[in-house]
Amino acid sequence: MAALSSPTAADRSGSAEQHAGGPEDPLRAVLRVDGWSTLLFGIALLGTAPWLAGPLGMPASWLVPFGVAMLGGSAALLLIAGYPRIPPRLSAAVVAGNALSGAALAALVFSGILPLTGLGTVFLLSGAAVVAVYAGLEFTARRRSR
Repeated sequence: MAALSSPTAADRSGSAEQHAGGPEDPLRAVLRVDGWSTLLFGIALLGTAPWLAGPLGMPASWLVPFGVAMLGGSAALLLIAGYPRIPPRLSAAVVAGNALSGAALAALVFSGILPLTGLGTVFLLSGAAVVAVYAGLEFTARRRSR
């Protein structure tokens, strides 16, 4: 038999807690997924850089800094997601950062700076697409969280 309880202040607030950055806030969820996936991919990139360099046509001297940057980005994303109330300026910075990262990856492919193989081109363009999707998801979740 279910226990009866009286409504609490949290119950009366309805979904305001969720939109104010509560634990079920869509923005917080997307930031966490972005943060953890960025962390895992950064670790994988650092661990495999010497072996990926040849097949991708991207020197390890580029792959390692990308992996390190991903670790830093992951830390920032997870810290922002951990705020009790996610500051709008920080969430806007995340959207802008992801959008710029996606554009930079695509520009890197077409610039000819790196002697990318076909696999390297697919790798970087896939990364650009993933980052752009995160930017879109975070932008949408940010608007819903207001």
